Amino acid sequence: MKALRRRGVLAGTAWATFGLATGAAVGTAAGSAYGGRPGQSSGPLSGRLVDAAAFGAIGDGRNDDTLALQRALEAAVADRNGGTLVIPPGDYRVTRPLRIETRDRPAGNITRACAIQAQGARIVSAIRSADPVLEIVSNSVVRFLRIDGLEIQGNGTEGHGLVLTCLRRGRYIYNFSLRDVIVQGCGGDGCRMTGNVFEGQVFNSYFRDNGGNGVTLSHGPEDTVLSAVHFYGCVFGGNRVHGVAMIEGAEDVGFNGCYFLLNGKYGLSADRGCTLLVHCGFENNHRLADGFENGDAGMRLMVRGTLIGCTAYSIYNQTHLVRAYVTDQLVMVGCTGRGGGGARRAGLAVIKGQRGSRAELVGCVGRVDPDGDDVAIAASGSGGRFGGKWDSDDLLRIGDHRLWVDRRGRLRIKAGSPSSDDDGSPING
Repeated sequence: MKALRRRGVLAGTAWATFGLATGAAVGTAAGSAYGGRPGQSSGPLSGRLVDAAAFGAIGDGRNDDTLALQRALEAAVADRNGGTLVIPPGDYRVTRPLRIETRDRPAGNITRACAIQAQGARIVSAIRSADPVLEIVSNSVVRFLRIDGLEIQGNGTEGHGLVLTCLRRGRYIYNFSLRDVIVQGCGGDGCRMTGNVFEGQVFNSYFRDNGGNGVTLSHGPEDTVLSAVHFYGCVFGGNRVHGVAMIEGAEDVGFNGCYFLLNGKYGLSADRGCTLLVHCGFENNHRLADGFENGDAGMRLMVRGTLIGCTAYSIYNQTHLVRAYVTDQLVMVGCTGRGGGGARRAGLAVIKGQRGSRAELVGCVGRVDPDGDDVAIAASGSGGRFGGKWDSDDLLRIGDHRLWVDRRGRLRIKAGSPSSDDDGSPING
């Protein structure tokens, strides 16, 4: 997929007029499915503040709150200036998907804060189809969307937990924020963002024990671009596939102080690389692998990436911090890869790539395994220690050659792995 840039996508649509998102905008998509007339919401409103309880939501974990929550959601976006839906603490059982879909621009535009305030509220899914629990679809310009404190508890048979989608050129979801959100136990991904979803932040949120990825980030059709999305202090753990998957060209994403652990495969898999990871930890991923020999690194990076102060630790199947195939440049500063128990041979990185690509490692600790000679690897300031015996797991490598000190104290070298202490040739006699 060709590289896309958000600013180029925006440039052709700067004329878009900000307008009104009405109840009819969502009523067409969802109202008839829940017994309401399209464009009509029942229940009292108080200015821009909407209370889910006023629409009949009970939150006792037994009653079906689907219709009440759907109508409350529709009411929250019925004002041209946005609105805030307050969901009081409680367990809200839903049996069908909750869905908001805006009308086409300009009538469907929402350019002021539109929020779901749900500290202490849990949506408990009783959905038995492959549909998502909560889906927000933009056919217009949706700005300053905010979801605070919401928990989504899946049952393992539904689809994704939380979905943000904008698949048409010239329409956007941007300047959005997710804070203190928990999505767990869903049959698909915990969260999926696709298309023109950008300039957003996700804070202190948990995506765990889902049947797919914890989070999937993707470009969409019509050259729609996901970019400038940043995660802070989030946890991606126990998901059956990856903690986070970046697919279909998505690359402009940052992770700060996040933790990736005990996922079935990679903690992070990035098909076109990742802009930045800072102070992130990767622990015991590849939990579904059959032992350390069949495991792999905590993250998989293709093309490029920058890692600062990231760490990896394993006692099971995770073999390295990163497996990279570099076609541009990989930069690692102050990163560490190590292990214990059954993973005592865990190291820092496996690096492969195209000729002319480059990897810069500064102040890093852990074994680096080049896979071929095409990538130029430069390491500095690491204070690295390498195995000295011929059968050490972490022999110093220069290209395809290994170096070690034999039992007579001589430095020896061989192309490929040595088979005995006196294999290869001594250097300088």
